[in-house]
Amino acid sequence: MNCAVPENLAAAWYWTDQFVTEILFHNRILNHKCRTKDPNNATAFYIPFYVGLAVGKFLWLKNSSAKERDFHCEMMLKWVQDQPYFTRNDGWDHFLTMGRISWDFRRSKDEDWGSSCIHKPGMRNITRLLIERNPWDYFDVGVPYPTGFHPRSDNDVVQWQDFVRNRSRKSLFCFAGAKRSKIKNDFRGLLLSHCRNESESCRVVDCAGSKCSNGTSIILETFLDSVFCLQPRGDSFTRRSIFDCMIAGAIPVLFWKRSAYDQYEWFLPAEPESYSVFIDRNAVKNGTTSVRKVLERYGEDEITRMRERVIEYIPKFLYARPDEGLQTIKDAFDVAIDGVLGRFKEQEQPGYRW
Repeated sequence: MNCAVPENLAAAWYWTDQFVTEILFHNRILNHKCRTKDPNNATAFYIPFYVGLAVGKFLWLKNSSAKERDFHCEMMLKWVQDQPYFTRNDGWDHFLTMGRISWDFRRSKDEDWGSSCIHKPGMRNITRLLIERNPWDYFDVGVPYPTGFHPRSDNDVVQWQDFVRNRSRKSLFCFAGAKRSKIKNDFRGLLLSHCRNESESCRVVDCAGSKCSNGTSIILETFLDSVFCLQPRGDSFTRRSIFDCMIAGAIPVLFWKRSAYDQYEWFLPAEPESYSVFIDRNAVKNGTTSVRKVLERYGEDEITRMRERVIEYIPKFLYARPDEGLQTIKDAFDVAIDGVLGRFKEQEQPGYRW
């Protein structure tokens, strides 16, 4: 992929789009050891519907109608609700992957953005795996954004962890992103200016006019060379960059709790301070807090402990390349499926087959 990656791991890196979890999960489920083709033996049912890809082609069409954006979801629900295995438990033992953020499926008025798929009656009890969840909806589960690293084996994971652990980091912190000029008091623009003013401590990648969404070489190299990485909210509360930076062994600096802490409870440590820094964005806005001064207070021992925590959790942020998964290490898919099955088991299901 680029010169920042060790040559023996280059084949495990891809230009992965952030909205492909539906495809990743489907391929893995088709090859899962617990899969059964007899619905009478199943205790969990996966719905192989690419709801995010279905609506995505309409989102930026100026003349797309609400009917067009809801059409495929309504087709899926009509079919699913006619199945005896759905009506048996009113959908409580069904789940699907929705490869975009929850808000893309929560349209309340026809003229608004997105589809209204989640608001459809048949979706009420279906567990939904999304890259950003609604924290107040039990059936929304946040799963990691796909990054570019798709290890082929346990050894790939271990080698990468060793590589980022021993990486020499020249910058105290970094920021990769673009300002939002149409947003009043844009915080991303403020961080860009702050970073440029602290050029001896901060490394900047200005994504204006370039495509940074798929993890370009310069972004990965920037994260690999930095101790901390600034992670404001993106177009929504979360952004793929949070996982890109942690894959690189950098410590995320967050400004909204909903960017991570209220999103990925199955995938991140329960103690936010063990792997991240939280800074009050309002204190940064009004000038009473300097990002650089906050980060300079962390000593080497504390930084080492935090980085080690990030590195420990790297497997939970990865989607492995083999369709059957890795040998012994559980990746993000495995963690998500274990979590879903655990939910169903708590209700009444004694087995682990779908």
